[in-house]
Amino acid sequence: MNTTSRSFKQLKNGVRYSVIYLLLILLALFMMGPFLWLVSVSLMPGRNVFSSPPAILPTFIDFDNYVQVWQFMSFPRYITNTVIIAGLGVVFNVLLASTTAYPLAVFHFKGRNFVFTLLIATMIIPSSTAMIVHYLTIQAFHLGNSYLGVVLPAAVSVFNIFLMRQTFLGIPSDIRDSGKMDGASELRIFWQLVLPLVKPGIAVIVLLEVMAFWNNFLWPIVILDDPEKYPLAAALTYLNGQFSYNFGWIAAGTMISVIPIIVVFLFTQKYYMEGIAGAIKG
Repeated sequence: MNTTSRSFKQLKNGVRYSVIYLLLILLALFMMGPFLWLVSVSLMPGRNVFSSPPAILPTFIDFDNYVQVWQFMSFPRYITNTVIIAGLGVVFNVLLASTTAYPLAVFHFKGRNFVFTLLIATMIIPSSTAMIVHYLTIQAFHLGNSYLGVVLPAAVSVFNIFLMRQTFLGIPSDIRDSGKMDGASELRIFWQLVLPLVKPGIAVIVLLEVMAFWNNFLWPIVILDDPEKYPLAAALTYLNGQFSYNFGWIAAGTMISVIPIIVVFLFTQKYYMEGIAGAIKG
């Protein structure tokens, strides 16, 4: 009887897990539908992309769109611009978020919770409402048409501060105490003892900010007067305006722009999951 019950339970669990995995696979395919359609269009030049039904998988493979759009646009220049902007944005966000979150997590001073609550409350303000203020501020500092002008309005985000604060809360206080016993300054404790322990949290910030700056197109168009300084997303916006009839070029250019993001995510997804889990525990 026990053997029969055990077999029935295993069969029931097997059927349940099979149904769950099947539903998850179908959901994944549904979510990947637009991406697969974009890949299909980029590999089939000359095809009516709005035909019915849309081709999710390419009927034939041709890389002419990639070759032609690479020759038409100066992709190395735009990619270099994007790497510079994303690199500056990541450095600013990691440094400012860490140095802001550290005292909010480990120091006990009057008004600490009020300051943190005030920071969190600002997250409800839409970022688009501050664009005029950002523009006037950047112009007042004579940073228009510069990479710094693109980066500074997003040099630090409240979410990154929150993430790093939660991560710092998970660090045992004994580590700081051991540094103090050795006569280390607070800055040295932060830099040499604490910061290496929050690498997963830093990896989350790096991934999120690389994606944000890589895909940012509106603010660079507003602040940059020279199209030669545009990042890749802004340059592709102009490609969309000039060649709206040639969707194959637009699809190929978009695929070229998202490949680096996919590569970065594949190499950092382990740290991303660890960082999110550490922030939730903190």
